[in-house]
Amino acid sequence: MLGTHDLWLFVLSGLLLNVTPGPDTLYIVARSTTQGFRGGAVAAMGIGAGTLVHILAAALGLSAILAASASAFTLVKFAGAIYLLYVGVSLLRSRAPAQDAPRIERAPLQAVFMQGFLTNVLNPKVALFFLALLPQFVDADAPNKPLAFLLLGVIFDVNGTLWNLLVAWSAARVTRGLAGSPVTLWLNRSIGALFVYLAARLALSRQ
Repeated sequence: MLGTHDLWLFVLSGLLLNVTPGPDTLYIVARSTTQGFRGGAVAAMGIGAGTLVHILAAALGLSAILAASASAFTLVKFAGAIYLLYVGVSLLRSRAPAQDAPRIERAPLQAVFMQGFLTNVLNPKVALFFLALLPQFVDADAPNKPLAFLLLGVIFDVNGTLWNLLVAWSAARVTRGLAGSPVTLWLNRSIGALFVYLAARLALSRQ
């Protein structure tokens, strides 16, 4: 199909990878517990948009630069680590305000979208993941390899976004009755601590 093979195996592999929790999932859960399904859904769409950037980079061969250049990988790696640290510290600083005020600080939906977008884009491992996975399902004699890359990437992104929307709905539903409670507050702080850990792990990772 348009220069690809074993499409069913690719879809299955993508779904298994999507259900594995990572920074994207943690961010969606954090926004869903703070701003309900709408906030979580916007975060999921931002992450989906960020994934499209990696897909286009893989199709155009830009991801190969990250794989081949230690300097480029290090630059993007530290940018991503700093941003994850920023998000984590922001969540750790969540406070329970006065009774008359909203229980947990919200963010404009545009900011939620951009944070999701940057959380994904500034992770060089996502780019390397696409560079490692997609070629395995592209025919060696495909007449248009970039088009085959784009097709596989879009399939992965659509499936991943659908899963992320389910995560957002589930997290919002579970915490609906807990909005503003200490449970939700400490859940966000726990997620913030995980973001700080992921930032440190990314910063210390090797190419």
